[in-house]
Amino acid sequence: MKKFLLSLSSFAALSALAAGSVVKITGSEGSWGLTFNGKPYFVNGGGGGGSKALLKEIGGNSFRTWGANAAKKDLDEAAKYGETVTIGFWLGHAKHGFSYKNQQALDDTERDVLETVKRIKDHPALLTYTLGNEMELGQPDPVEMWQFINRLAKKVKEIDPNHPVGTVVADIWKEKADHMIKYADALDFIGFNSYGGATSVGKRWRELGGKKPYILTEYGPKGAGECGKAPNGLPLEWTSTYKAKWYNDVYEQTILADKGKYCLGGYVFTWGHKNEGSPTWFGTMLPDGTKLEVVRTLAEKWGKKVANRCPQITEMKVSNDAPAEGASFTASVSAKDPDGDMLTWMWTVVDEASFYGEAGLGLAMPEGWDESIVAGQGTPKVTVKLPGGGNYRLYAYCFDGKGNAAYANWPVVGKGQKPKKVVKPVKVPYAIYADGVASKFYASGWMGNTGAMKTDDGCTENPHSGDVCLKVSYDAKDNWAGIYWQDPPNDWGDKEGGVNLENATMLEFWARGEKGGEKVNFFMGGIENKPFSDTGSGKREVTLKKTWTRYRIPLDGEDLSRIKTAFGFNFGGQGKPFAFFLDDIRYVGD
Repeated sequence: MKKFLLSLSSFAALSALAAGSVVKITGSEGSWGLTFNGKPYFVNGGGGGGSKALLKEIGGNSFRTWGANAAKKDLDEAAKYGETVTIGFWLGHAKHGFSYKNQQALDDTERDVLETVKRIKDHPALLTYTLGNEMELGQPDPVEMWQFINRLAKKVKEIDPNHPVGTVVADIWKEKADHMIKYADALDFIGFNSYGGATSVGKRWRELGGKKPYILTEYGPKGAGECGKAPNGLPLEWTSTYKAKWYNDVYEQTILADKGKYCLGGYVFTWGHKNEGSPTWFGTMLPDGTKLEVVRTLAEKWGKKVANRCPQITEMKVSNDAPAEGASFTASVSAKDPDGDMLTWMWTVVDEASFYGEAGLGLAMPEGWDESIVAGQGTPKVTVKLPGGGNYRLYAYCFDGKGNAAYANWPVVGKGQKPKKVVKPVKVPYAIYADGVASKFYASGWMGNTGAMKTDDGCTENPHSGDVCLKVSYDAKDNWAGIYWQDPPNDWGDKEGGVNLENATMLEFWARGEKGGEKVNFFMGGIENKPFSDTGSGKREVTLKKTWTRYRIPLDGEDLSRIKTAFGFNFGGQGKPFAFFLDDIRYVGD
């Protein structure tokens, strides 16, 4: 009998999971709250690819996504750790050629969103949906955009009345608030991404007439345009120690101050590591997962104790941040460890970013110049000699041997000629697009009739390998369009970048047409007569089959010492809308 009762109990638990979660926004203006399966729920979460196990360990309970391509996988991972997910749906941006006056593009977007909602609405780890992420920036048709989002929110809620629907915008100001209040009343909450304004964003929302609850969907340190500049004119970056204080201030002054009133919680950015602005600007960890002090700060805010604390950097001094050509200078850092752990030091010099504010764009790590540390490596004081002209960033890292670190950096300007670094060939196979690959190249070079073209780099429709593939859709009958994969992004040969692919003899990729017969031109290289051109090129015109087929572009005899355009395609209108799929794009050897 006892065994039978246990079985009934287990069956009931499984049935509850199968039923999916029920999430409600409760209360009224000025006293908003959130419930998850009938119990009060406050979001203490992270946005980014960092460890979900660590997030749970320090008291986190949720993470958010920017797109829904891997929604089922994300939800399953959250369920594994007893966490929830705010599933984001990526909506088109004007800078990518998307128009909210293009009815076909809106219909396609609506179809994709609603199909995904139908698939995931009963998952037990689902918390909320967000429609778009900062799609209002540079938007020439804001009224049409908000009207579309409002219609879409209503349709999502018709399919799934058990999960709130919001949107995510970049901070808040009057025109934006006016548009949302007037045209998007169907939204249940607003997500704010805010950095320099994060300590006041809730207050400003109310002052602008906002009455709905909000989630701080991204919060982190001030960006490169907000932190001030060094005497040499380059942006200053806070130390990891000071950043932890800022995260604490944001949590106290916005998230906690508005808890039970307007704020439903927040998602720290970035949970993990991301090279944007600098290799450390927005990360809560180093690339290998080493924890920075913000992790301990979050744990304390979320009610958890951390056994071993991070080192703390108190000051960084640089004797000259714009030395004469060939001259050396000194740099020093003061630090302490709260637990008395012995600290070890590592210094490096890296190339300064060529741009700082590309929202959402994670870049490959910059070139390093470790040989610039000419004396003192491994100690708190070093002598530095820059490799030549150009902008650089000097880093000091200290480690406590317990999985924790701290850092400080300072921008420096070298005089004279920019050094020509000998770039070693990368190992092959070298992937441009594949599951789990963080490529150095970014599909940023959109061309032609971009408003009719749409890409989904997380498409789950019969991938060649892994979980996803890349789908390209074109809804026009004529004209043409295409994309270059570039490094750095949005560059057509005016900036340094690219990789040495001399070990490769072929560019290979897998492709299939949605119906077969689609004609597409594929290529690599091709930027010429620019300060930083591609050194080689290759191309192939293909009529696609309906089944996955491997295609190769031979590269024998090509100079591959600097390839800035690693892959690309273009096509002409084919009399009707069409689509094709790509997967496993990589350079290979013999």
